[in-house]
Amino acid sequence: MNITNDIVIQKAKEVGFDLIGFANADELRDQILNLGKWLSKGFHAEMIYMGENILKRKDVKSILPHARSVISLAINYYTDKKYSGKKGFGKVSRYAWGVDYHLIVWDMLSLLENELKIIDPVFESKSYVDTGPLLDKAWAAKSGIGWQGKHSNVINKHYGSWIFLATIITNYEFEYSNPIPDFCGTCTACIEACPTKAIVDEYVVDANKCISYLTIENKNEIPSEFKDKFENWIFGCDICQDVCPWNVKFSEATKSKEFYPVNGNNEIALDEVMNMSEEEFKDRFKRSPVKRTKLKGLKRNAEFLLNAENL
Repeated sequence: MNITNDIVIQKAKEVGFDLIGFANADELRDQILNLGKWLSKGFHAEMIYMGENILKRKDVKSILPHARSVISLAINYYTDKKYSGKKGFGKVSRYAWGVDYHLIVWDMLSLLENELKIIDPVFESKSYVDTGPLLDKAWAAKSGIGWQGKHSNVINKHYGSWIFLATIITNYEFEYSNPIPDFCGTCTACIEACPTKAIVDEYVVDANKCISYLTIENKNEIPSEFKDKFENWIFGCDICQDVCPWNVKFSEATKSKEFYPVNGNNEIALDEVMNMSEEEFKDRFKRSPVKRTKLKGLKRNAEFLLNAENL
């Protein structure tokens, strides 16, 4: 039995995806040129891996030789919970409030791919959840999931930018989606709101200044120049998304309860972090993205915020 767009969409929604798009597996030439310019300016900071496997990022046939299509998928993770704003607490980026999305989305992809292979054993695939040499945002834009906003995140007209992306490369051919026009228009809310001025130009983010990078990927001390500019973010940052009109107007609560706050992980007491043991850290964040910083990184972030409070 042949696998059609409708079959993929039906099966993808059955396992929990909200958005599905299809793109021809052509080379991403323009996107690779932009990536090269970004790398040449050092905007990737110490994320050396961003400059590796360029051929795979450019041409998915380097990943799956018989690739003909790329299926982009997305799931809404927005919850309507709010921060308390209490002094002495560090805010956690919304994506990390619940269970690590990799664990959830990997399972969903596995179910979907197995279902499609049952329908037609000829179906070959290779899938990613932002963990491999793949420009998932570029493929999401090409497949009509949304457009890349000036903060560089993919924006969908129904869910805003509160979406997790997943990508399937396949040997199957489909009817391809039309990309969505860029609806950012003249809006520069995200650029103006960034307290560290990390969005150095429209669609260009300098990771060296980005609170998300500095609190998660960064392994060094946080530069003192940002001491009064973190606005109590201890893990990640959502400022550029919080002010986006598409998020303000159109966000709706996710159906996936796994993305709601676990263990009160939407905000964390700074003193609690400073006194936390390795065992307590592993127990509280064992299925959370917050474990990515390790206890050492989380304590560094908490100390940075505490020092800022005492200025």
